[in-house]
Amino acid sequence: MPRREAMTQTPSLWPPSFKATIFDFDGTISNTAHLWHEVDVAFLGAHGIDFDESYGRALNVLGFAAGARYTIERYGLSESVEEVCEAWTRMGRALYETRATLRPGVEAYLHALRAQGIPIGLATTNAPSVLDAIRHVDVDGLFDARVHGAEVTWGKDHPDIYLECARRLDAAPKDCIVFEDIIQGVLSAHAVGMLTCGVRSSDPIQQVGELQSVSDLWIDSWEDITPHPFASPPAH
Repeated sequence: MPRREAMTQTPSLWPPSFKATIFDFDGTISNTAHLWHEVDVAFLGAHGIDFDESYGRALNVLGFAAGARYTIERYGLSESVEEVCEAWTRMGRALYETRATLRPGVEAYLHALRAQGIPIGLATTNAPSVLDAIRHVDVDGLFDARVHGAEVTWGKDHPDIYLECARRLDAAPKDCIVFEDIIQGVLSAHAVGMLTCGVRSSDPIQQVGELQSVSDLWIDSWEDITPHPFASPPAH
């Protein structure tokens, strides 16, 4: 899908040209893409299977249950979906507890958006208990609404998770921007009329050129956004 040819105004990240925001978590605003790579390599290695990029890209789109079903079918594993999800959650929680951090510049931008009265949503295929285990990031304090993959029927190759997040923010899809680091998410958000911003992540399997070509806006680094006037983080 090509980038939109015509819009009522030139979109911008600051000052905001949207009324509500929806953020992906892993890779997009957090330095956690490598943690899931570690989980994937370790999980497959325990079964005598080598990790490959096509598998990693497939899991990026799917939620835990769908990803587990895909893994079982692809590799002929004997475990149940529940057992695979339990293993991933246990491994993810252990890594996220002390190693998950936000990318530089993210928190300042989120606080600036909130100071402008713009609601902030999270749309992630990650499990709630994994994000809740993080010590160094107040996930609930950053977002006005959280939607996890297990709460909707389809993965990010469908727009369900973004539409549900918009609903919880009480925002029309056309008034939302979605920040994503995967192509399928950007295309799904486009399909329901949402503005999109592709984000370069540290994931070595990210398809940067293709993602950039289908996104309305693009971020190489969150530190490139300089809100003015600068909004200080709220007091705790």
